Amino acid sequence: MLGRLLGLGEPRALSYQSLFAAGADIAPRTPAGTVINQDTALKVGAVYAAVRLLTDTISTLPADTYIRLEGQRRPFRPKPEWVDNPDVGTTREDHVAQVMMSLLLDGNAFVRVFRSQSGRNAGLPTALVVLDPTKVEVKRRADGDVEFVFDDRVSIARQDMLHITEIKRPGSLRGISRIEQIKDTLGIAAALDEFSGRFFGQGSVTSGILETPAMLTKEQALQLKETFESTHKGVQKSHRIGILGGGAKFVKTGVDPEQAQMLESRRFAIEEVARVFRVPQHMLQVAAPGVQSYSSNEQNAIQFATYTLRPYLAKLEAAYSALLPGQAFMRWNMDGLLRGDLQSRYSAYSTALQSGFMSINDVRRLEDFQSVTGGDAYRVPLANVNVEAANITEQEKRVMMLTRLVQLGFEPSESLQAVGLPQIDHTGLPSVQLQNPANIEDTETDTYGPDGSTPDQAANGSGGPSGGARNGSASKARELSIAEIVQKVYLGVGKVITSDEAREIVNAAGANLQVPGPQFPVAGAGADGQRDLPVINVNVPEQQARIKKVKRDASGNISEIVEE
Repeated sequence: MLGRLLGLGEPRALSYQSLFAAGADIAPRTPAGTVINQDTALKVGAVYAAVRLLTDTISTLPADTYIRLEGQRRPFRPKPEWVDNPDVGTTREDHVAQVMMSLLLDGNAFVRVFRSQSGRNAGLPTALVVLDPTKVEVKRRADGDVEFVFDDRVSIARQDMLHITEIKRPGSLRGISRIEQIKDTLGIAAALDEFSGRFFGQGSVTSGILETPAMLTKEQALQLKETFESTHKGVQKSHRIGILGGGAKFVKTGVDPEQAQMLESRRFAIEEVARVFRVPQHMLQVAAPGVQSYSSNEQNAIQFATYTLRPYLAKLEAAYSALLPGQAFMRWNMDGLLRGDLQSRYSAYSTALQSGFMSINDVRRLEDFQSVTGGDAYRVPLANVNVEAANITEQEKRVMMLTRLVQLGFEPSESLQAVGLPQIDHTGLPSVQLQNPANIEDTETDTYGPDGSTPDQAANGSGGPSGGARNGSASKARELSIAEIVQKVYLGVGKVITSDEAREIVNAAGANLQVPGPQFPVAGAGADGQRDLPVINVNVPEQQARIKKVKRDASGNISEIVEE
């Protein structure tokens, strides 16, 4: 030190971080009389358990690089080498564990980025090294930029350093160390541990004095003290019978552990540590009643992942994503922490499959099963059809609307256009409730005479049922008579067709479809030598024809329905 005062020797600067990390007598003591720094804090059991829990949990989560293309997240390939191997001989789990330990104890994590200096990968990261946060000082230069000084002599540019902080005061460059902020609380916990050790080390006997009726010299008092301690001090000498002569007696001056509520104080210290690190007490192996927020372990795990782990992961993702090119980013996956039991997972998978946002192979990959053929199709709730046919329900609704419009008397073609369906051809036949299309064959059928013979059979002198012409296919080809059509058509009036539509069907059947009616004998033949077919008049009530037209606006929506 004299050399430094006289300007001799190599000048070295001592930062507060290096002094604080050194501990020993240079660090201030807490009101409990203990020294608390990053090293001594880990000697408190609750602190070590909380740091170990958070470090192990986050460092073992799977991580990967992704890129978002057209709104979809896809893996970013090739994945940089530093993602899985940040440094020589250092795995990603070890690297993240060092970062988390720096954050939890110091409130700052410094990761130096080494980049390639030549070749096609020039400027890209090749190694990531976690630095001791107590040896890093953050400075702001005259131009406003930030630089980092490591070990008081190495200057590192901002772009070559990842600085992750837990919480910072406004205008501050470094994060706040929780160990420094709660050192008084941790000091009490450390003092309780030391008190417990001393209590049992001294034979479970509290402090006191040896009182004698006579005055003792210094040598006599020292000899009496050493004699008493040699037979009672220490765990192995506890509970021995003591003998004091000369009227001496032992007077206890300390407070016993029960009166000092040592157990309650130690339990409160664990609760304080759990609160500061935001760790549920049951995860620190505290079995006291009421330490769990929820009765379900799954809900407790969700709370832990949401309010404790997620903030740290968000900071890590933001820091390491800055090392990736373009729109690529890094993401840690917490699904493994929220897997739940087998029944809960399968129930969630069933919901995802029925909703159509997961395929069978998506589920199998999450369960580490092999993919199956055809398992990449996404299905929707309607009978588990393919997503491409998801509009089948909409089509069904449109057809129901169209049927209703036609039943109300609207023009079929305009009704198709109104509901947004394409034009389709119609067979011209009535509904199957009125007439089975399978029973109606080609309209070019033979016409039978009174005896059941065709014109060709009558000319050849053969015919009738006995000729065999009507047996088989001839009898099958017979169409419905007009009377039968009238009966079937009017059964549907008011249900599926209107009376106007029924009249049109009957007229069409009698005029164009050549439906033979009942054959009656006639007196003679016409001038052409052919027998006249009977004419049956069907009286259909005359009704005024009504036409309904649909008017549309410029947008194609129905604006008015006009009846003419």
